[in-house]
Amino acid sequence: WGSEESFRRFAIQGDTRATGKEMHGKNWSKLCKDCGVIDGKSITLTDVDIVFSKVKKKSCRTITFDQFKEALMELAMKRFKEKSAEDAAEEIFKMIEGKSPVILGVTRAVASPTVSRLTDTTKFTGSHKERFDQTGRGKGKAGRVDMVDTSGYVSGYKHAGSYEKKVKPGPKQM
Repeated sequence: WGSEESFRRFAIQGDTRATGKEMHGKNWSKLCKDCGVIDGKSITLTDVDIVFSKVKKKSCRTITFDQFKEALMELAMKRFKEKSAEDAAEEIFKMIEGKSPVILGVTRAVASPTVSRLTDTTKFTGSHKERFDQTGRGKGKAGRVDMVDTSGYVSGYKHAGSYEKKVKPGPKQM
């Protein structure tokens, strides 16, 4: 059923080496949180952790899909006390079916006043000021590098370009 797919998605979440065949405690609690299994009343994060420790093998840090089903059964009984084991299981699996991990605000750039202040180019002073034009666009290399005169003449030399004339081979001298 669809919860196997969800198990796999949560099992590999945040772990590049995960195969999706077993699930860490961290991802188990995330699954319970994201799917609304934890309601803070009948089921808390602690319950979820206890059940995880209960179903996993002693030396293991992960649970298999079968252990996962077992763990969910435990929680289902706790969450839906008034229902039969079958119905409770069905309810809880419905909550998980087709779900994927919720990944919150990883990519949103934070507009904090500090960052805005530090990146406001109109307030720059000294040599940094030279690096931006009036609109705040960076001038690139031109704003950073003192452009070097590579003509070979000492700066301020009046007769730049006159070398060729002097050395031009005239008539051969004996």
